[in-house]
Amino acid sequence: MNNSLEEVNQSVATQNKKTGFRKILAFFGPAYLISVGYMDPGNWATDIAGGSQFGYTLLWVLLMSNLMALLLQSLSARLGIVTQRDLAQASRETYSKFINYILYILAEIAIAACDLAEVLGMAIGINLLFGIPLIQAVMITVLDTFLLLFLINKGIRKMEAFIIALVLIIGISFVFEVFLAQPEMGKVIYGLIPSMPNSAALYIAIGIIGATVMPHNLYLHSSLVQTRKFDRTEAGIKQALKYNFIDSTIALNLAFFVNAAILILAAATFYKNGMFNVAEIQDAYQFMEPMLGSKWAPILFAVALIAAGQSSTITGTLAGQIVMEGYLNLRIQPWVRRIITRLIAIVPAVIVITIFGESVTGKLLILSQVILSLQLGFAIIPLIHFVSDKTKMRGFHISKTTQIVSWIVAVIIVSLNIKLVFDEIKDWLQTSENPVVLWLTVVPLAIGFLILLLYIVFKPFITKAKQDIQNHSPHNLKLQFSKKGSYNKKRIAISVDFSSADAVAINNAFELGGIEAKYTLIHVVETVGAMIYGKNIEDHETLIDAKLLKEYKQMLSKKGFKVKTKLGFGKPNKVIPEIINNGKFDVLVMGTHGHTGIKDLIFGTTVDKLRHKISIPLFIVKI
Repeated sequence: MNNSLEEVNQSVATQNKKTGFRKILAFFGPAYLISVGYMDPGNWATDIAGGSQFGYTLLWVLLMSNLMALLLQSLSARLGIVTQRDLAQASRETYSKFINYILYILAEIAIAACDLAEVLGMAIGINLLFGIPLIQAVMITVLDTFLLLFLINKGIRKMEAFIIALVLIIGISFVFEVFLAQPEMGKVIYGLIPSMPNSAALYIAIGIIGATVMPHNLYLHSSLVQTRKFDRTEAGIKQALKYNFIDSTIALNLAFFVNAAILILAAATFYKNGMFNVAEIQDAYQFMEPMLGSKWAPILFAVALIAAGQSSTITGTLAGQIVMEGYLNLRIQPWVRRIITRLIAIVPAVIVITIFGESVTGKLLILSQVILSLQLGFAIIPLIHFVSDKTKMRGFHISKTTQIVSWIVAVIIVSLNIKLVFDEIKDWLQTSENPVVLWLTVVPLAIGFLILLLYIVFKPFITKAKQDIQNHSPHNLKLQFSKKGSYNKKRIAISVDFSSADAVAINNAFELGGIEAKYTLIHVVETVGAMIYGKNIEDHETLIDAKLLKEYKQMLSKKGFKVKTKLGFGKPNKVIPEIINNGKFDVLVMGTHGHTGIKDLIFGTTVDKLRHKISIPLFIVKI
């Protein structure tokens, strides 16, 4: 199994930091790379719209979104710290190839949509600050992929320092902006009390939540926490979880401050003066100087926008690498990966701006948020399943209370996002000149996504229920056998699959070798994860199979037989010959059926492949 972000995996040592403060500092960093995703240009549009239309009343939505984000990011960090898998790798181990390909494509589309928002935001900032035409500004954003390559080659700590510097630029810019705007603090505090003025406010609130919690951040966080090297003891893992939670709390509260500052700025500047329809970033910039009476206001706004776009695009591109490597186990040159990600975002932006003009950038930003909304459930729901799994999390699974809260958050986010997508499609159908085309393409696609979402929700519950009721017990194994005068087989391999065929196969093996022979029980784990990661897999099925194999050995050893066990991983017709040919055996004994694929092996054409691959006799036992 490849490590997540292999070039920086476990590159930051924490064990040699003795003092508490230095120890915490060693863990600080990953959450700041995550936090920039919560203050990217896609958030700005919803924050400006919310502040200009409804003043301070939607501040509580930002606070609620931040708490949801903190919970989900802490779950993502937990997955990475405990299992040493990122979210994409964990999905690859759990779901079938077909489902994983769909999840991969959805994740790539979400990252491209997110990158589109960042490219547009940064390009708008460059356009506003330097007067460079928007198309040329979009092209300039290609250059930051080389900056990312330079930074990651210098080490993850240098990249984190660069991102933190950009976050500080954004934060300081908005401190000045808010100071110039002089908001009414009483109304700001009142805005933290939940209220919903009308249905239009609900729509903006959904947009704020949709723009706040981003799917690519969940993939990214589960990988970035693995850059820290710490003791893999129970105490070491607990400490890493604690310090990463502190890191996440501080970083995401900074992101909340920035988003709240944008909304407060819009409320104090536009709403206060009766300008209720300012939603475009460009409009907000144009009105800054006359409204606040300072030439610095628009400059700081544009600088913060460029910093937000730059920092977000770096983390988005990293997430693209994690998703590709995790789902496909495909590693390509980092600079190639980054150029591809950037071009996927730039090409549609250039085409749309060229055809429809610069006025559509706001619509493109909204579209990118809708695409992100579609994908969000496909990241949140598997994450909750994974961190709730006792076996996968090795005792560090989340509590029942946290599980309930997590599912409530998931239901809220997914429901709101489904509503957002439903409203957008409804609007498209009403305003489109060719609604039939939409009915034949967009609507079936949305229904397909909904079906897939339900599958992702319920499949792990069904699988667990089956595992719980499945009778794996070997204790009904009957070992009476007829004694012969002489035995000529001394080293016997027996393929077992924990079905009723095992008793017949083992009895026949004993008739061949008797009490003096040496027996090796072979079982092959055939899960998707086993085929991908081999012996590195630690899923539920593997742990159960290893336990049952051990029980077989203990039972047979008590009867006086000399028994060893061998656990293989992958396809039996490939793995069994490898085990047989690398060992010293006189004969291989196999039963005729079982629940894990041995049935197909025996009755299908693969039995011939197996027979030709091994250098010893194959003894097939039929029930």
